[in-house]
Amino acid sequence: MELGGQALIEGVLVKNKDNIAVSVRKKDKIKTKIDPTPNFSKKFSKIPFLRGIFILIETLYLGIKYLNYSTEQQLDKGEKITRFETIFSIIISLAISIGLFVVLPLFLSKFLAEDRILFNILDGIFRILIFLSFLFIISLSKDIKRIFQYHGAEHKAIACHEKEERLTVNNVKKYSTLHPRCGTSFIIYVLLISIIVFSLVWSESFYIRILQRVILIPVITSLAYELLKIAAKKPSFFINKIIIYPGLLIQKITTKEPDNKQIEVAIASVNALTKES
Repeated sequence: MELGGQALIEGVLVKNKDNIAVSVRKKDKIKTKIDPTPNFSKKFSKIPFLRGIFILIETLYLGIKYLNYSTEQQLDKGEKITRFETIFSIIISLAISIGLFVVLPLFLSKFLAEDRILFNILDGIFRILIFLSFLFIISLSKDIKRIFQYHGAEHKAIACHEKEERLTVNNVKKYSTLHPRCGTSFIIYVLLISIIVFSLVWSESFYIRILQRVILIPVITSLAYELLKIAAKKPSFFINKIIIYPGLLIQKITTKEPDNKQIEVAIASVNALTKES
């Protein structure tokens, strides 16, 4: 049974094709709940290229939903995150993402290269450097570091489960915080593939280039998902090791070694999910 997961605020989400288990630590207790996995991406799960788009939409939807849930568990009783606050956060996040990873790289490249090929190479390099700088800067935050620790706990617990070992804190501790199927790898593939895809389209207008990059995001997403899926099937194969390697390097930033209590939360999610299967 293949599991996927996500770090939350003081919690860990683990999912398979049927169910989602979410565990959140509230003071000295771990609260766990199980929900059915949404069905809207299953209809497209066997259609290459198209499935990547719908799986990304589903992943974003679940990520926002359960991040809000985990945040609410840390609030005082009766406090909730409103729909307006959620929508506002999404809009701000999208605006920042487009500004940082689309407009800024284009703006910098515009002053350094006029040649089409060189321009797109520089644009891609700037995009990757901005992304890495962004990750490094936010990793310095105490709150983000805790999320990255839960990210590491999630990977360790899933790896222990995949090796069919009993899920105990000591057993889980033995495993790496890095995992080949991590979404961080997916983002790196998106950044690398975008260099190739954006090289195939061109416009003399700076603003049309921005629009092209936004419109082509679903295409790049689809290609990145298929590449990740191929690489994850046989991670020991030499070519696949090369494909997976950049994502594993970035995970050295986005995962941190968890403490015992964080590992317990990840174990609670995996155990809850496997009991339901």
